[in-house]
Amino acid sequence: MDNIKAKFDLKGKVAVVTGSSKGIGKSIAGGLAENGAKVVVSSRKQEAVDVVADEFKADGLDAVGIQCHIGDSEQRQALIAKTLEQYGSIDILVNNAAINPYYGPLEGSDEKVFDKIMEVNVKAPWVLSNLALPHMIERGGGSIINISSVEGLRPGFGLGLYSATKSALIMLTKNQAKEWGRYGVRANVLCPGLIKTKFSEGLWTNENLVSGFKKALPLNRIAAPDEMAGIVMLLASDAGSYMTGGVYVADGGYMISG
Repeated sequence: MDNIKAKFDLKGKVAVVTGSSKGIGKSIAGGLAENGAKVVVSSRKQEAVDVVADEFKADGLDAVGIQCHIGDSEQRQALIAKTLEQYGSIDILVNNAAINPYYGPLEGSDEKVFDKIMEVNVKAPWVLSNLALPHMIERGGGSIINISSVEGLRPGFGLGLYSATKSALIMLTKNQAKEWGRYGVRANVLCPGLIKTKFSEGLWTNENLVSGFKKALPLNRIAAPDEMAGIVMLLASDAGSYMTGGVYVADGGYMISG
């Protein structure tokens, strides 16, 4: 029998994780590094990514911090260029960074907000994946993991614009998988439920909201960021070598509740 555990080994692989100075992104970056990958920690502020990269290095992991505001075209290109300078290749791209600048009804927002959220949540993952693609092809394959949300699968109240971007990201992932499979490049999407992160603080700090939400969930609790990392380890590694175009939900049962 093949050694299944060895298939999770990412030694010799280079991974870029956007939005990885905290929350889900940091947990994912840490997990990839623990499994042997050389990891690029990336977010908007250099100081923030340096802190995380130094933390990883202190644990004997291979990591570097590269600042990138993914809403900026030049910075997107620089992220890929600097990764190649540092590590010489790219095998894994985790498009995790996202924004939600507006909470409220669809008609209550404006075009500038719409453009901003689309730029960061949809256009940036598309562009970064396109930039990484030739380097993955050169390596004979790669893995793209886009972080969407259950909000991209099921409509709620107040998150309509965010939901639209996350739904678009799911379809982008499926098209990446369909078009790039011939190159050995796999693309999958993870849809987390409510996670206790700074990003979703406005939701999980509201006791009334959380109480009702947890009661409706089969697992009856909100997730910790580390609970998203395991599925990314699978999708990034040879253990998930036949997985592409998939939409994977980690939501405590939200999609089957109520």
